[in-house]
Amino acid sequence: MEKDVYILGIETSCDETSIAIVKNGVEDVYTCIRTQMETHALYGGVVPEIASRMHTESITLVLEDVMSNSKVDWDMIDAIAVTYAPGLMGCLLVGLEFAKTLALIHKKPLIAVNHIAGHIYANNLNKQIIFPSLGLVVSGGHTELVLMNGDYDFEVVGSTLDDAIGECYDKVARILGLSYPGGPNVERYALEGKHTYDLPIPMNDESLNFSYSGLKSYLINLVHNEKQRGKDIDKYDLARSFQDVAIEQLVRKTRLAIQKYGIKNVIVAGGVSANKYLRSELEVMCKDENVELSIPPFKYCTDNATMIAAAAYPLYKEKKFASFDLNAKSQERYFDKKD
Repeated sequence: MEKDVYILGIETSCDETSIAIVKNGVEDVYTCIRTQMETHALYGGVVPEIASRMHTESITLVLEDVMSNSKVDWDMIDAIAVTYAPGLMGCLLVGLEFAKTLALIHKKPLIAVNHIAGHIYANNLNKQIIFPSLGLVVSGGHTELVLMNGDYDFEVVGSTLDDAIGECYDKVARILGLSYPGGPNVERYALEGKHTYDLPIPMNDESLNFSYSGLKSYLINLVHNEKQRGKDIDKYDLARSFQDVAIEQLVRKTRLAIQKYGIKNVIVAGGVSANKYLRSELEVMCKDENVELSIPPFKYCTDNATMIAAAAYPLYKEKKFASFDLNAKSQERYFDKKD
C-alpha cells in the first residue's frame, strides 16, 4: 500500500494570502485564506505595492493557522509547493521566498506551480480528472479551450484573440460605474436585469477562438452615446445583455470543441468559473451533448493554495522538483512550462 502524500501549498499571486495542505492531490486537509479585498476596494482595484506588503504581514500568521489546525506536523509533509507565475511580481516573491525558506529549514523538496495550472487541477478536489478532457480556462487573463490527454499534457485548441473574459467583465463594471470587484458585481446586476439591449455576437463562426474586444468597445460607445443624448442607461439590463452574449460565446465554442474532438469529459478552470450563470448554461449544454462536466466548488474557483498543492501532486509523483534558484515570473503561459 502506497504512503499517503501530503503537500503544503502556498499562493500569493495577487490579493489572497493562502496556505493549504492537500492529501494525495485530491483531499483538502486544511486551507487558510486571508483576503485583502476590502483594502483594495478602497482604491477600485488591486494596488501591487499594498498587496505585497500585506502578504508579508499575513503569511506567517496563515502558516501558524494551518499547522495548528490541520493536525499535520512537519514530519508528515512531503513537499512544499508554491505559485511562481503568473501574477504580480512583488506578491509572487513573498510566497516564493517563504516557500524556499520552509523547504530549506524542513528539508523538503520544492515544487513550482503555474497559477493557471493550479486552477485546472482544482477540479481534482471535486472529482478526479478523467483523460482525455476538454478544459475551458476562464479568468482575468485567460480564455482558452485546452485538450488534456494526461497530467500536464496541455494542447490549446482555441484562445482569445484579444481580451480575456474576466478582463472584459472588469472593464464592463468600470463602464457601468460598479465597484470593485467588478466581475462579480456585473453578475449580480445581470441577475436582476432583462436582455433589452441588442449587442453584437462576437466570433459567430466555426472556429474555436474567442474575442471580447469588439463587445467591450460597443458597450463603451453605447454608454457614451446615450449619455450624449441625455438618456439614462439601465445598468441592470445592460449587465444582463452583456452577460448573455459573453457567456453564450463560451458555451457555443465549448460545444463546437466537444463535437470536433469527440470529448466526453469537460472541466472548467479559473476565477470566472464561479459565475453561476456560466455554470448553469454549461450544465444544460453538457447534458444535451451527453458529456460529463466538472466545475470546482465555489471556494476553489477564486485564488487559493489548495489548488496549488493539488496541481503539485502529479509533479511530485514524477519527481519534478525546483531548485532554490527558482524565480518568480509575472507572465508565463501554463502550457509553456518545460521540465
